[in-house]
Amino acid sequence: MVDISIITVSWNVCALLRQCLRTMDSGLATFGGAWTVNGSLPTTHRPLSTEIIVVDNASSDDTLEMLRAEFPNVRVIENKENVGFGRANNQALALAQGRYLFLLNPDTELRPDTLQTLFDYAEANPRVGIIGPKLFYGDGTLQSSRRRFPTLATAFLESTKLQQWFPRNPVLSRYYMLDTSADAIQPVDWINGSAMFVRREVYDQVGGFDEAFFMYSEELDWCYRAKQAGWQIAYLPTAQVTHYEGKSSEQAVARRDIYFHSSKVRFFRKYRGAFVAEMLRAFLLLTFVYQMAEESFKWVLGHKRELRAQRVKAYWQVVKSGLGR
Repeated sequence: MVDISIITVSWNVCALLRQCLRTMDSGLATFGGAWTVNGSLPTTHRPLSTEIIVVDNASSDDTLEMLRAEFPNVRVIENKENVGFGRANNQALALAQGRYLFLLNPDTELRPDTLQTLFDYAEANPRVGIIGPKLFYGDGTLQSSRRRFPTLATAFLESTKLQQWFPRNPVLSRYYMLDTSADAIQPVDWINGSAMFVRREVYDQVGGFDEAFFMYSEELDWCYRAKQAGWQIAYLPTAQVTHYEGKSSEQAVARRDIYFHSSKVRFFRKYRGAFVAEMLRAFLLLTFVYQMAEESFKWVLGHKRELRAQRVKAYWQVVKSGLGR
């Protein structure tokens, strides 16, 4: 059994995947030491063994050719269709041999010593089942990646028109954990799915992703189940990753909105029941109807008509989907 299985699901991001794979060696430490709860470095350690598994979700670019030519030691799973983020990760998890499972988006780059820091912290804290590193956008600014579990109020606000109108509301401030320092090691409810360091025992106990979540909220659901099973989840800012967010999903904006909001509805249906889920779904659909009307009015006024027409088309696709009806 290897120390760490690194799992990446890719869709049409060949150049970013290449750079992600190239940075994996830099994630290993060049010094001795193991993190403890209080952040000290008491002991030396041996080199880590790793394996890399890439699941390609039917990319139409040169991803597969690049992997064969430049990374022959990477294990590749070639899907004939886009089976979704959760199912693709599950394919790799079923084959992974690592004591730890590091789920990493292809639009990421590991900063120096990241893998070693995550591994050492996990070794020193056996009740921590899932660890999230500190994330940065491509321009070097901090990316929010730690969360408390969402309330229904959170669901009504997050990524909706209400958040645009009330960006500094206390509900989302609590959800985004703005009352805690982004530089402190801390327990959290769940972490961003772009970089998740998972103890194998968690996977063995609670299983993999719920494949009903095609994309989005699958990491929320996974962390929720892990915490229900008694595992702790930690945010570790001493491990750091650059995340060029949304480079796959931005290729299909309407589909991204459909997956994001329908997954939100699915999560609340799973844990709060059909009535709450249907109330949330109706509200979300109404917000997109409102945005269609708003963009149509601006089109009538002649303001950036091409942009307004694109947005109306995208919002209509969301409404037509019914968000998982």
